[in-house]
Amino acid sequence: MTLQVGVIGTGMIGQDHIRRLTQVLSGVEIVAVSDIDRDRAKASAPGTAEVFDTPEALVATDRVQAVVICSWGPAHEAQLLACIAAGKPVFCEKPMVTSEAAALKVMEAEVAFGRRLVQVGFMRRFDADYRRLKAVIDGGSLGAPLLYHSVHRNASVPEGLYTSEMPLNDTLVHDADISRWLLGDEVTGVEVRVPRRSTRGKDLRDPVFVLLHMASGALVDVEISVNIAYGYDIRGEVSCEAGIASLPNRPATVVSDRHGIRQAIPEDWRERFIEAYDQEFREWIAAAGSGTATGPSTWDGYAATLVADAALRAAASGGLERIAMREKPALYRAAAAEAA
Repeated sequence: MTLQVGVIGTGMIGQDHIRRLTQVLSGVEIVAVSDIDRDRAKASAPGTAEVFDTPEALVATDRVQAVVICSWGPAHEAQLLACIAAGKPVFCEKPMVTSEAAALKVMEAEVAFGRRLVQVGFMRRFDADYRRLKAVIDGGSLGAPLLYHSVHRNASVPEGLYTSEMPLNDTLVHDADISRWLLGDEVTGVEVRVPRRSTRGKDLRDPVFVLLHMASGALVDVEISVNIAYGYDIRGEVSCEAGIASLPNRPATVVSDRHGIRQAIPEDWRERFIEAYDQEFREWIAAAGSGTATGPSTWDGYAATLVADAALRAAASGGLERIAMREKPALYRAAAAEAA
């Protein structure tokens, strides 16, 4: 059976997912697209895919069995609610939503529906290196995790489009989610420190240093640098009671010649996580074909939103900003138990 999918948002990430779904993966067909720029949607539509003027019309059509949301973050709430109301599985790129109130509305709608429909695009969970790192932690051979060091470096970001808030309310969500997942823990507080600014970012607040306080007492430090110049560099190291476990550098190939010993650095997120993106969609297609969702949930999107909000408050206050989460609904507790 071929899953018939509609794609909302045909910008950079939307176009990359369209390529992935049409040229790399099987068991799926894109039958509809929609974008605020209709000409861009038309140019991105594969084969005989229909171009819809609005996301609501795309979600409502009987041709579409499942939806991929790649639109602007503030538009996600309405689009997710429409998918849930229609009972259609939906993959939503991060951020899931842009406020706690919106996250709660989406979560309440899904809980009322009674079945998971939403998968959030935290692709690091599908990366083979991160999965091996989690297996080591969960195996218990190193004892309890005490510290996690996370590094998120971009060569550059679009000037004028990437603002000083975005390291905290956009970029950080990946590090927050992978920290929660790796450690099996929740974030209870956030601190932010701003060191000497890079001259490459002009007026941008860059870099930033974030400290996440976990419920277990473990600490996570996150370095976010978005104009580092040399490439896209993602690192992670967990310090446990009886040893450490680290991500390998990617790509792993080391070249030795008369110029010395060197290792390439990925150019951007597409190169570093291309296999993770492919895998997250393989698993989404399989779940959506059964009318449900797997992987990062609405609860995970809610948690990431709270961390981002707390980080923005911490940057302004200079202190520790606490996080108060709702009680986890049974729907997501059951899903977590099945995944374990």
